[in-house]
Amino acid sequence: MLEPNDGRVLFDVRTPAEYAQGHVPRAKNLPLFSDEERAEVGTIFKQASPEKAFLRGLDIAGAKMSWYVKEALRLAPSKSVAVHCWRGGQRSGSLATLLTFAGFDVQVLQGGYKAYRQYVREQFALRKIRFVVLGGKTGSGKTLILSELARMGEQVIDLEQLARHKGSAFGALGEEPQPRVEQFENDLFFQLEKMDLERRVWVENESRSIGRVFIPDDVWTQMKTSPLLHLEVPFEERIEYLVAGYAHFPKEELEESLLKITKRMGGQNVKAALEAFAEGDIRTATGIALNYYDKAYTLATGKGNFTATLELPCEKIDAPAIAKRLVELADEHGF
Repeated sequence: MLEPNDGRVLFDVRTPAEYAQGHVPRAKNLPLFSDEERAEVGTIFKQASPEKAFLRGLDIAGAKMSWYVKEALRLAPSKSVAVHCWRGGQRSGSLATLLTFAGFDVQVLQGGYKAYRQYVREQFALRKIRFVVLGGKTGSGKTLILSELARMGEQVIDLEQLARHKGSAFGALGEEPQPRVEQFENDLFFQLEKMDLERRVWVENESRSIGRVFIPDDVWTQMKTSPLLHLEVPFEERIEYLVAGYAHFPKEELEESLLKITKRMGGQNVKAALEAFAEGDIRTATGIALNYYDKAYTLATGKGNFTATLELPCEKIDAPAIAKRLVELADEHGF
């Protein structure tokens, strides 16, 4: 199943729970059944008969026909739509028939969401991406610099933005709930679809896991076998950057995040950082945590198989200046 490219509004008619698990990024949810209703019909199908399940489904859907049309009009005033369900079966067919009677121009996408997911996985394996990986220890301002690169016209994928997580134990602070792994993959593919893969694509040097989501294997492998441009930013400069970015969060949330890495960071270090927090000394607490993250970053980066590693010393985090130097460096080396 490929998305319609004629401007139609795309309706995913699966349940809200199915939609939340993963959906085509631009699709709008117009569920034929609620989660509870689908569970009820499924139970009747298994415990009674397909015929009784079908009739119960008609009872449920029949009572909501007016709502389907009104909701479709709200979401697609143009009345030009495409619909899909899991495999392009009864659910999408039923909604398509109703909307056609209501005067909509309707296209049913064959294969449904199942075909879309298969296509996404295949494309991750097939597509060769000219990654340039932006490295640098925690607090180097990589997200800020990626944003500046995008402003300059460079192609950028901000994996942490897609994951809605900054990648560390503190990464969920200030973020919306993370997507499911399946949806993260769909959103990543949606970004790649819009890019010219003959040109380079900047991406941050991430762990494979970003919070609770994972970078797809085929993308991860390509990232770790691409050139790495590593920012060397002074320790104190990085502390200042992190304090500016995190000090406004409630102390309780910062302490809770710190406790998540007690085993890896060491009890004595966590204790010292918590004491600094309690005394209002955010900089000392940040420095203690940063020492741990610096070691973890060095270890993880050393496991990569980057085709080239170039160092870029930076006295301070000046995103426009650093982004300009990165582009010059990438151009110079043909990345």
